[in-house]
Amino acid sequence: MQTKLLSITLFSSLLLSCATSPTGRSQLLMMSDSEMEQMGVQSFATLKKDMTIEQDPAINAYVRCVTTAITNEVGGDWEVVVFKQPSANAFALPGRKIGVHTGLLAVAQNQDQLAAVLGHEVAHVLADHSNERVSHQTAVNQGLSITQAVLNPQSELGQTGMGLLGLGTQYGIIMPFSRAHESEADIYGLDLMAKAGFDPQESVALWINMGKAGGETPPEFMSTHPAHETRITDLQKQMPKALKLRKQAQAAGKNPQCK
Repeated sequence: MQTKLLSITLFSSLLLSCATSPTGRSQLLMMSDSEMEQMGVQSFATLKKDMTIEQDPAINAYVRCVTTAITNEVGGDWEVVVFKQPSANAFALPGRKIGVHTGLLAVAQNQDQLAAVLGHEVAHVLADHSNERVSHQTAVNQGLSITQAVLNPQSELGQTGMGLLGLGTQYGIIMPFSRAHESEADIYGLDLMAKAGFDPQESVALWINMGKAGGETPPEFMSTHPAHETRITDLQKQMPKALKLRKQAQAAGKNPQCK
């Protein structure tokens, strides 16, 4: 009887949790914005405690300059921290938290390429991709409370919750965003960087650089990330719209000069 009641409750939740992504894709979102923000804030606090933070004023000023131009387009007070890590990585979390690894600055070779990465990561948050992934996991496990797990981030369940946010192997289980999420963030992020006045064409150069830096990569069907070639092709299809958005941004006086 209890199992049946739980199933009915879960089914009702699924019916009430349908949403639509920025590209028109159907989503399952079972978590509230406040729950997701709590998860993001807690996870970010753990990262700041466990990882070395870059103290170089010039590096921090540069990253904050690019980040501010991007986040001005979406509003809110975003916290950005540069972590002294060799990997070419960046992430954004619910609760308006952004992390950038110093290793990314060797691959994203100018402000526009860095903006392409940050636009992509912020797009993940705006499109509720973390919520979608946590919701799917919650639906599968029915009674599992990921939110409570993240409040105890050192526990095994807490590590799982942080992995669901997209923090990778070091702070959770390998559960990267799906190819649908990545492609959606590419398109949404391209528009976002263009609206901020950055050159969207540099997004293609970025993924060429990523391809060179990544060495041998698995075939696309074995990965949840689109192949670099697919990514570049999709970005080029969206380029005319993005270039128009950038032209409008420049006409409005948006011309980032981050050095």
